[in-house]
Amino acid sequence: MGGLREVVAPFVVPGPSGVSIRTRLGHLTAGDEKVLRLVGDLLGSLASRDLKARCSAGPEHGSEQWAQRKRVLTGESSSRWAGSITKATHDQWALARRGQLAYLQSLQAGIETITRRLSVPVGERGTKRAAGGYRTRQEWFAKSRRLRVLEDRLRSVRADREAGRVDVVRGGKRLLNTRHHLPEAELTEAGWRKRWEAGRRFLRADGESGKRFGNETIRVTPGGEVSIRLPAPLVHLANAPHGRYVLTARVAFAHRGQQWADRVTAHRAVAYRIHEDTARGRWYLTASWTMPPVQALPLEAARARGLIGVDTNADHLAAWRLDQHGNPTGAPMRFGYDLSGTAGHRDAQVRHALIRLLHWARRHGLAVAIEDLDFQAETTREKHGRRKRFRNLVSGMPVAKLRARLVSLAAELGITVIAVDPAYTSKWGAQHWHKPLTTKTRKTTRHDAAAVAIGRRALRHPIRRRTAPPRTHQSDRCGHRTVQARPGTPGREGNRPRIPGPRTRSVRAGRGENAVDQNAQHRSGRPAEHEPWQQDSLPLSL
Repeated sequence: MGGLREVVAPFVVPGPSGVSIRTRLGHLTAGDEKVLRLVGDLLGSLASRDLKARCSAGPEHGSEQWAQRKRVLTGESSSRWAGSITKATHDQWALARRGQLAYLQSLQAGIETITRRLSVPVGERGTKRAAGGYRTRQEWFAKSRRLRVLEDRLRSVRADREAGRVDVVRGGKRLLNTRHHLPEAELTEAGWRKRWEAGRRFLRADGESGKRFGNETIRVTPGGEVSIRLPAPLVHLANAPHGRYVLTARVAFAHRGQQWADRVTAHRAVAYRIHEDTARGRWYLTASWTMPPVQALPLEAARARGLIGVDTNADHLAAWRLDQHGNPTGAPMRFGYDLSGTAGHRDAQVRHALIRLLHWARRHGLAVAIEDLDFQAETTREKHGRRKRFRNLVSGMPVAKLRARLVSLAAELGITVIAVDPAYTSKWGAQHWHKPLTTKTRKTTRHDAAAVAIGRRALRHPIRRRTAPPRTHQSDRCGHRTVQARPGTPGREGNRPRIPGPRTRSVRAGRGENAVDQNAQHRSGRPAEHEPWQQDSLPLSL
């Protein structure tokens, strides 16, 4: 077992800290859409200017500078709009800062890998712990050039981080780069411009407890009426008192609608966001609020009746039910999903697979054990080299989205989720459980075996099927053999002492001349292959 990393103990995953629901703003008039675009464009320009000021301040930005930014925006919009803009700007800058650090660490890891492989002779084979040298001189030369490129990038990123500079694009970097590849994206310049303007609009307002219906800026009544507090330059567009504009659309939330209604009726904080989907030509309203932390079920209570081990794969979830002793019961289950197509289709496929899994767990009243996966360091081409298919496979697994969906859905159904360390689960599951669980009528896959390994780790049982007995209880009296002896172990097929042995006072049980062979005591001197086995009468001499 030398060289294996330490396995982290399983833990109960905490529930979600917030809720977000969405509904469509249907039946909007042309005037309503015009007002929404004007307000969004104005606030979007203010948000872009504020983001520039925040990026210029760098890490030394303090509360005084934050207050100054808010005062500047208040005169051009309102106090609450200014608060929402400054908070969103700060969150966007912090996200870019974390992304910069992750990119810096990725560059360092790539440089270390290439440097080590360049130092190994060409063609030298690698080990399980480290890759070997490059295959050819041409590949070695290409990687040496890539090393220089990565070192230049590392110096640039490190200089930006030390100076406090970050790269942020309001509207998204991907959409910005699409402008240079319109034919490949099947877009016209006008169509791209429409998406770009919609992505840069700002129509987001934070909630405030104690205020009417939980939000003074974007207000939604329990009856579904939506009104917006217009910024100062657009007050002349108001169609209601106090500078408000009431939309003709009425909204209703199908999902968690009663929870939302309870919050707005009690005047508790609810944040809203309005955005336009230019591809469909629709407007949507998103409501969100925070949830108080819920006391999680203790780990011992969650696994008292057993659980369901789940192995995450690129196209399905492999699950197997285990009892409290770690024994697989019933048949394995597979919940497939198709990750091709649009993002909405992929999300629906993952959600459907998780719903079927959780309904199965709720029928049996069991918790769900899943791996705490993180593939951020596994998708680099420097680590896996030519294994492009494997990199694409790992990159295509929706690990973060699946985990977030699972926790959210499980909290709604009252199901406990246990996270385990993913180290060696697939390898040890296939080694110890693949063959024993395969029968003539059931073909067990290695993913099913990995699900068993995950479940046993969550139950705090060893993944091995059995452990060795104490040394004093082994039949060869403290010998080297165990019940887990591998093929090729010396003496693993040897004969064991006869039990209970001859009934004689002169020779103790199991200590006779042929005690090691349980059959030789009752044979004649001739070889066994020439004489059938025969049971002699027991000696009764004193």
